[in-house]
Amino acid sequence: MKSSKKYDLDYRVVIKPDRRTGSGRHCYVATCPTLGIADDGDTVEKALKNIRGTIAFHLKCLQEEGKKIPVDNPHEKLVTSTQVQISSPSPRFAM
Repeated sequence: MKSSKKYDLDYRVVIKPDRRTGSGRHCYVATCPTLGIADDGDTVEKALKNIRGTIAFHLKCLQEEGKKIPVDNPHEKLVTSTQVQISSPSPRFAM
């Protein structure tokens, strides 16, 4: 019986509040930019749980297809936001 080595991989995940298409209900969307995948959930915790499962499934599919597995650079942990200025007589913002 061949033993397989286990690897712990870290992926950056971005979670943002959103609204569900169709119902307009509040939810959270979790994206993994490195893999180009997303999932959602009613809470931040559920969105994070769902994206973990989606990441695991995606990695398994890549392995089965014999493709390389993209990984985040372990030294690249920068997450930031930036401010931009717009001009408008009466801007409408969605929050």
